Amino acid sequence: MKQTMLKPLRTMLMAAALTVPAFVLTAPLQSALAQTGARAALPDFADLAEQVGPSVVNIRTMEKISTRTMQGQMDEDMLEFFRRFGFPTPNVPRQGPRPNRPQQEEEVPRGVGSGFIVSADGFIMTNAHVVKGADEVLVTLTDKREFKAKIIGADERSDVAVVKIEASGLPAVKIGDVGKLRVGEWVLAIGSPFGLENTVTAGIVSAKQRDTGDYVPLIQTDVAINPGNSGGPLLNMRGEVVGINSQIYSRSGGYMGISFAIPMDEAMRVSEQLRNSGRVSRGRIGVQIEAVTKDIADGIGLGKPQGALVRAVESGSPAEKAGVEAGDVIVKFDGKPIEKSIDLSRIVGATKPGAKSTVTVFRKGANKDLSITVAEVEPESKISARSHGKDDRSKAPSAQSLGLVVTDLTDAQKKELGLKAGVRVEAATDVAARAGLREGDVIVQLAGHEVSNVKEFDSVLSKADKAKALTVMFRRGNWTQFVTIKPAK
Repeated sequence: MKQTMLKPLRTMLMAAALTVPAFVLTAPLQSALAQTGARAALPDFADLAEQVGPSVVNIRTMEKISTRTMQGQMDEDMLEFFRRFGFPTPNVPRQGPRPNRPQQEEEVPRGVGSGFIVSADGFIMTNAHVVKGADEVLVTLTDKREFKAKIIGADERSDVAVVKIEASGLPAVKIGDVGKLRVGEWVLAIGSPFGLENTVTAGIVSAKQRDTGDYVPLIQTDVAINPGNSGGPLLNMRGEVVGINSQIYSRSGGYMGISFAIPMDEAMRVSEQLRNSGRVSRGRIGVQIEAVTKDIADGIGLGKPQGALVRAVESGSPAEKAGVEAGDVIVKFDGKPIEKSIDLSRIVGATKPGAKSTVTVFRKGANKDLSITVAEVEPESKISARSHGKDDRSKAPSAQSLGLVVTDLTDAQKKELGLKAGVRVEAATDVAARAGLREGDVIVQLAGHEVSNVKEFDSVLSKADKAKALTVMFRRGNWTQFVTIKPAK
């Protein structure tokens, strides 16, 4: 079978070889090669692999399973077989407690991953998903020594874990400066794809600061990463670790040219906390945020799309106590600019709980500094939406040009929503519906102006430039959102 498959492959390679010289020997390419010395510029990874290879480990995880549970499952499967095919059911005793027969456990393989040594006394970094749920972690060095490792701590939010083996004099890696990493730079990965220990693959940095996680901006590369590479190091050409290989983009489960690594500066901050306390403490201020689009920035006079738009403020949270309001755009935190909404999560998350900070918000055309005390991250809770009743309140005639029917809020609705003003959408059709508005939404701002009631809504709308899109800020349940609507002609 192998010979049959290889024969056409050789034929294709020979055919390709015959066509290459015609391309390679073209004058422009010859000139380029002569000018750049392409042969001398090609990277050689042999020294790096030899230098760092001994610091990379193979990690196998084991899970304990009760043999009685396994036997009980076999009994049930056998009974089902007899029932399904109409055979007389045998008298198979069910696996209940047996005082004279102690329950036994059997260790079965759970998964394979990679890791790398960060200190000579046996501390090893890997991914949290590599060791998650493991009853036993086995670490194998390149010299074939095997150790049982203790899980020091694992942080699922960043996907970083630290394990420890009892050994000394181990070859530790060097940590690189992620800030100096450039897009297009050569990088190397070492790991155990599909259990093949100390496999070396290479590629380039495709992008930096990829927003694929709440707290960690990932490094994108085209280095071949497959199951088993997780937790292994991403190295620069100086042999320094700049990332932990963590994820791939794939439609098949295998490598497709896009892989991601956790930046080493973020990973080290997490690992230090794990080594000190076994857990990671992160800050929170209690806001729900989203990105600021160009349309929103233009509509509220922000100038350019930047910052984090506050959709909702949690009741009793540090943000509420500081005076942050839904519709604010947070543009700075502790003096650090917020270019994208995800920046806020990372900066606040890296702030020590209990710290007093300053949050700068853009509100009504101006910046405002608010003092805030950062709290600690709690388990995420869902914010439930609330329904609103109907009555026969006054309606805005001009709203019909937007495909809207709006009414004043009752005092009970204002109290329920925690709002001082706004108009309720009773119906949304045409351009309003296409923009995403629907019955039950509460419009609190129109074209950058607060609307307290239907009269104000009608006044703002009548003065708006009909040739331009209108920015609408509205509440849906406890969430604040923006949409842009272009009035119908």
